[in-house]
Amino acid sequence: MTEQQQFEVSGSYYEACNCEAICPCRRINGLPGGDSTYGNCDFLLNWNIINGRCGDVDVSGQAVAMAGQYHDDEEGSPWSVYLYVSQSASDAQLAALSQVFLGKLGGNLGFTGAITRVMGVRRADIVFDHTDGKQFVTVDNVAEARLDRVVAFDGTVSCGIPGHESPGKENVSTLHLKEAELEFAYRERCGFATDFTYKN
Repeated sequence: MTEQQQFEVSGSYYEACNCEAICPCRRINGLPGGDSTYGNCDFLLNWNIINGRCGDVDVSGQAVAMAGQYHDDEEGSPWSVYLYVSQSASDAQLAALSQVFLGKLGGNLGFTGAITRVMGVRRADIVFDHTDGKQFVTVDNVAEARLDRVVAFDGTVSCGIPGHESPGKENVSTLHLKEAELEFAYRERCGFATDFTYKN
């Protein structure tokens, strides 16, 4: 039996989806969230890996983005996704990050257990800024999310995804995607920014 590769990646994170802010999926003041605002979630997620290693592959300085969709009324709310990795990624980095972010190596990436359909995995020109209050990400000419304004909230907000335990900041964002099998566009919906640590 081949020993499973160990990994740990950490850095900054920004996401946007079609829910209304504050996203009902969030943990608010430590209380768990619920279903999506409209019964489905169209999303664009972006990770800036500041420090990371998968086995003997150094993935520090790479970026990852994921676009996808799920429906609350489907059992388990299965995710259909596109995965993008920095254009500069080597073959080894692309393979390692694909394994990590599609859940092939386990760990505390709770959302990967819901991924049932992968519509594409490829390198892309991922341009982003995770500066507080200025977050945006673009993926080639197919996807973009951009912060419109920060949501004022007197309490703690954190993402429901394991590995995102640190409280972050809710915002209102605009996002769009145009891919072969999935297309959406929304204005002034929810966004979220925080840091992350994933490991197995």
